[in-house]
Amino acid sequence: MIQLIECVNENGVAPFEVWRESLDGSVKARVILAVYRLAKGNFSASKGVGGIFELRLDFGPGYRVYFGKDGEEIILLLGGGTKKRQQQDIKDAKLLWSAYKAAKAARLKKGIS
Repeated sequence: MIQLIECVNENGVAPFEVWRESLDGSVKARVILAVYRLAKGNFSASKGVGGIFELRLDFGPGYRVYFGKDGEEIILLLGGGTKKRQQQDIKDAKLLWSAYKAAKAARLKKGIS
C-alpha cells in the first residue's frame, strides 16, 4: 500500500491540511475519497506539472490536489486549491516539494533515513 504523508512547511504548517479543513463537508468528503484512491494506486485523474503532480477533481470550481511521489511507496500531499488559483497553488507546491527534497538529501548525507 502507498503511504500518504502531509508535507509540513518551515513554519510547522501542513498546507494540504489547512486547505482541506477549509472546505465544506461534502467537498471535503469528495477530496478525501480522491486522496484515498491515490493511496490505492489510482492516478488516472492526475498529471505531471513540472516535477509534482496535480490531481484534478471535476466538480465545483475545479478542485485540485498537489502531491509529489517519493519512490513508488510514498505520496507527499503538498496542497490543494481550485482552477482559479491553479498557477499560484502549483508554484507553492513546487516550493514545498523542493524544500522536502533538500531536507531529505541533508538527512541522507548525515546518514539519517
